[in-house]
Amino acid sequence: MKTLRKQLLSVCAILFSLSLFTTACDEEQTASKPVFYKGPLREVDGMEMILTDSARLNIRLTAPRLLEFQNGDQHFTKGVFIEFYNKQGVKTTTLRANRGVRYRASNVHMALGDVVVTNLEKQQTLRTEKLNWNPDTKKLYTDQFVTITTPDELIKGTGLEAAQDMSSYNIRKISGIVALPK
Repeated sequence: MKTLRKQLLSVCAILFSLSLFTTACDEEQTASKPVFYKGPLREVDGMEMILTDSARLNIRLTAPRLLEFQNGDQHFTKGVFIEFYNKQGVKTTTLRANRGVRYRASNVHMALGDVVVTNLEKQQTLRTEKLNWNPDTKKLYTDQFVTITTPDELIKGTGLEAAQDMSSYNIRKISGIVALPK
């Protein structure tokens, strides 16, 4: 009887030791896997960015909130307002949107939600829900529905390519032109 009891205790001790060893190995493997933070590295409230060329103001960007991520992408989560200036330092165009994103790798900026671009010189206003801007090519483009209002007419269509100051533009598929009363 005593030998059976000793054998049972020995078997229980061995099983308990094995279970501890197995659990310890699992914990060690779990602990060795790194956990990466995917949230913003930087948060800025009330930001203003000024872009110049040879000490000449080209662009002024303001946003209530900026989130910057590890890959360099910037998200303007509470709106964005951009002013474009000509070579004489005169403000020519403005852009406003509910949100914005700057993709660092491609250097493409995306304006989203109630996007309004106004050419102050020509008194033209572009409205759309999504607009891309490439500062390298100085072009605006979208595949979304657009509305352009000029002093003379209202133009509606889908898809747009334009100069960043809206001095020239091409609507890919025009769906309507309405003459406005003077």
